[in-house]
Amino acid sequence: MITGELDEVGECREPKRTVLYEYLSRISYTKLEITDEVLKVANQIIDMGILTKKSIDDCQHIATAVVHGCDCIISWNFKHIVNIKTIKGIRAITHLESYKDIDIMNPPVLLGGGE
Repeated sequence: MITGELDEVGECREPKRTVLYEYLSRISYTKLEITDEVLKVANQIIDMGILTKKSIDDCQHIATAVVHGCDCIISWNFKHIVNIKTIKGIRAITHLESYKDIDIMNPPVLLGGGE
C-alpha cells in the first residue's frame, strides 16, 4: 500500500523520478484516504512532539499508514520520517493505541540496495 500523492514522485528530479515510477509499476498498491481516525493519529504525532505542525503532511502520511495497518513506510524523507526520533515515536503510538507495528525505512533498504 502507498500513502500520499503520486504527484510527489512526479516532483522528483531525473533520474530518480523514472526509477521510482519503474518501481511503482512493479507493485500493486492502493491509495488510502485520510479519515477522522487518521487525523487523530496525525495530531497525536504532533502532541507527542515527534513532529511539528509545520510537518502536518508528513504526520498525515505516517498516520494513514498506521491506521490502515500497512507493514512499512518507505520514504526518502530523512528529516521528518526516516529517523530514529520518528521511528521510536511512532512505535510508542502504535503500542499505546494498539495499532500494528510498522517499519519505517528508505527505498534502497527495501529493494536490496543497502542502507
